[in-house]
Amino acid sequence: MAGTLYLVATPIGNLEDMTHRAVRVLGEVDVIACEDTRHTKKLLNHYGITTKTISYHEHNERERAAELLERLKSGRDIAVVSDAGTPAISDPGFRLTRIAIDNGVAVVPVPGANALTTALIASGLPTDEFFFGGFLPARSGARRARLAELRSTPATLIFYEGPHRIAATLKDAHEILGEREAVVARELTKLHEEFARGRLSELATRFSSAENARGEMVLMIDRTVIAGGNSEAQLVQTISELVGQFEENGLDHRAALKKAARELGLSRDEAYRRLVAERGTE
Repeated sequence: MAGTLYLVATPIGNLEDMTHRAVRVLGEVDVIACEDTRHTKKLLNHYGITTKTISYHEHNERERAAELLERLKSGRDIAVVSDAGTPAISDPGFRLTRIAIDNGVAVVPVPGANALTTALIASGLPTDEFFFGGFLPARSGARRARLAELRSTPATLIFYEGPHRIAATLKDAHEILGEREAVVARELTKLHEEFARGRLSELATRFSSAENARGEMVLMIDRTVIAGGNSEAQLVQTISELVGQFEENGLDHRAALKKAARELGLSRDEAYRRLVAERGTE
């Protein structure tokens, strides 16, 4: 009989957020697959858990998933944890979950802390509908193109971001999406937890200082554009608009797509995918 795959949420900063069920499951499974074994060991030691750990991260996920599947099929129970929060949400876990399901292995979620919902409920922005976009692209051109795709999304937009890119992301968001109310949540559940609220332009200025840009962050943006807000949103072009413009200037379709991809910082394959998606909704 096959074992069970447990997806176990762990604290995102405050160890008191660990659930009794999570402690029990991690103590009972045969092995714990984790992003960083040294990091997880600190959590396990705190709760007196001695279960064996094995690394499972973005760099070995494909190979390790196949190995873990064989253990599950042989009857072993396995728990997956991330360094913080819920596994498979912008962290490893999806690949193993998918192949476990495909092979008839039971998958059991053990809920707990999660940065995006923790930030959202205290943000003061609408919670009836929200869109989680994970991490935006690191390159400005690709990031702006992604934001342009989401401009008309009728929901609160939520992204994860690091301190080294938050100012640039806020600036791009202001220029692409227009002036909107936004919230940056940082150091959630920790001693220096902070919710910075304001307009995108105000937050871009605030986090341009390295002194303010510390810790992992959750960026939340309201769906509504503020009337009269200063931005360059109306100047942003989609990949479809750029390709059309270059074709009008005499380039053939292939050359126009290649040039548009270069200007937006996209690979040609990604540019083509977005072009097909945009023209399919026109």
